[in-house]
Amino acid sequence: MLKQFLNLKLSQKLSPQQIQLMKLIQLPTQAFEQRLLEEMNENPALEAGKEDEYEADEFANEDYDDYDDAEGDRIEADDINIDEYLSDDDTPDYKTQVNNYSEDEERETPFASPISFHQDLINQLNTFILNDEEREIAEFLVGSIDDMGYIRRSVPDIVDDMAFTQGIYTDEKMVEKMLQVIHELEPSGVGARDLQECLLLQLKHKTPTEYVDLAIDIIENQFDAFTKKHYDKLLQKYGVSNEQ
Repeated sequence: MLKQFLNLKLSQKLSPQQIQLMKLIQLPTQAFEQRLLEEMNENPALEAGKEDEYEADEFANEDYDDYDDAEGDRIEADDINIDEYLSDDDTPDYKTQVNNYSEDEERETPFASPISFHQDLINQLNTFILNDEEREIAEFLVGSIDDMGYIRRSVPDIVDDMAFTQGIYTDEKMVEKMLQVIHELEPSGVGARDLQECLLLQLKHKTPTEYVDLAIDIIENQFDAFTKKHYDKLLQKYGVSNEQ
């Protein structure tokens, strides 16, 4: 992490004493005291509880410009190996954390889950006034819609499926009634049992016009000719020109 912040070239020159100081000030208090005791044990000339005034004054009054003039004492920032002077062992854990989160902590980012196609249809059903039986049947029908938007099962099969798998006993009339509700949902055409019904549902959702009525008539009564692209015959039958 520290290496990422040393990509820019620093103009400040660091002396060996400054580098040592950098290392020491990164230590937590307990580690600093332990390091001090080790130094005292290794160097009997040091006395605990006393400061060397001469050393302190010399450090306080030191002219750092001298290091710019002494090439032998000059250390460019680019030459510093941060791993050598500030190892992870010397750096307190809290300094390696961002916003007080450690690397091992999972940070969850809230996001909005997309609503599924079927859930959207269920949400639309909630806008209808239905009793418990009607809602159960309507929700079963929504669950029967495939990825293409069709209900492939026949009404008698749906009645049997609800009885055997859900314990819902109803009749074909009630299923047909709930299919009409499903056909009011968006996108228009959803819940159709075949292409012809799908096209009719879409047309009936449009604002009625002369041409919409003509299209409905063709789909209802001339669907076979329409699917076979017998457009000339359809134009002749309905007396419609190509421009129309």
